[in-house]
Amino acid sequence: MKKIYYFILIAVLAIFQACEKEETIIDNGEDDVTDWITAADSSSENFIYSFWNTSDKYFNYGNNSSTDFHYWPQAHALDVVIDAYLRTGDNLYKTTIDDWYEGVNAKNGNTFFNVFYDDMEWNALAMLRAYNATNDERYKTAALSVWEDIKTGWNDNAGGGIAWKKDQPYSKNACSNGPACILAARLYQQFGDEADKEWAIKIYDWEKEELFNPANGAVYDNIDSRTGDIQTSWIFTYNQGTFLGSALELYNITGEKGYLNDAQKAADYTLNNLVNSNDRLLKDEGNGDGGLFKGIFVRYFTQLILHPDVSAGTQNRYLQFLKYNAETLWTTGTNKQLILYGTYWKSKPGTTTDLTTQTSGVMLIEAAALLNEKGLLSE
Repeated sequence: MKKIYYFILIAVLAIFQACEKEETIIDNGEDDVTDWITAADSSSENFIYSFWNTSDKYFNYGNNSSTDFHYWPQAHALDVVIDAYLRTGDNLYKTTIDDWYEGVNAKNGNTFFNVFYDDMEWNALAMLRAYNATNDERYKTAALSVWEDIKTGWNDNAGGGIAWKKDQPYSKNACSNGPACILAARLYQQFGDEADKEWAIKIYDWEKEELFNPANGAVYDNIDSRTGDIQTSWIFTYNQGTFLGSALELYNITGEKGYLNDAQKAADYTLNNLVNSNDRLLKDEGNGDGGLFKGIFVRYFTQLILHPDVSAGTQNRYLQFLKYNAETLWTTGTNKQLILYGTYWKSKPGTTTDLTTQTSGVMLIEAAALLNEKGLLSE
């Protein structure tokens, strides 16, 4: 799609916030071989056209002129823009990355701090990636500053762990520990501070001890230190994803095979249990916050697929699972007129969807494009 078209369209959107627009439409039949690069181009370009708030420089929560701002999805929206930028080098994505910092900081009260530790972790992870993609020092400074605040969430309730929320030090959640471990591990690998490595191991050890079932690979949602109760009935794809992601980061640091085994256990639990009973699609976890869960799993699952120490048989099994989910979404579950995704990757949405749900779909299509570029989805 030509850049002049983009700038004309953005000007119109800035005035009207919603308008009729010509879309890039890809119509792959069920029997066609999907062109994943073209699909990803269409998916990510339309993501920006449909959700990016050009005047205030953040992602709207809906594609229907809603300008609601939600802090934590901004991180994952930035992540998929970075995916597209690394894949294409296109200035459309670079400009969005540059502007995101100013807009999200302003809408969040001129700060990247938040009462939810997990929300800060998601944004710190995305900002670290933005720094690495662009060398913009603002992102490095912000990520390190947010990391310092995240560390204040550790307390001795339930034996340790990062709290979920600043005013709830008793609630220790997978969503506030898996991403924190990934962040600490990546900071260590990039900047070499041994304290960050110690944090990564400490956080991982706590989560594995309290919230991970080593027998089957399930990651439980949280423990309430006031009662000692563990919420074992809440098992979500995003917690599986960040646990396997943290295990993979620590395997990269230490070379200890137990971490890789843990990552594969968490992945296998997801593929065996968090899928629809009548097909092999990742289950529908609803919209709102749940709309993002599958995409987060896909991000870290893709890194596991790409890891050179995963056996050929396991890699192929994982590839076939992701490929099936991606092909089903693109050929069956996409509203091709607007390039919109729904919560169940086999069902087309109508004319509206929310930022979280759309971001998950874009994550999956970008993951397929990445695997295709690596020569893994060429057939």
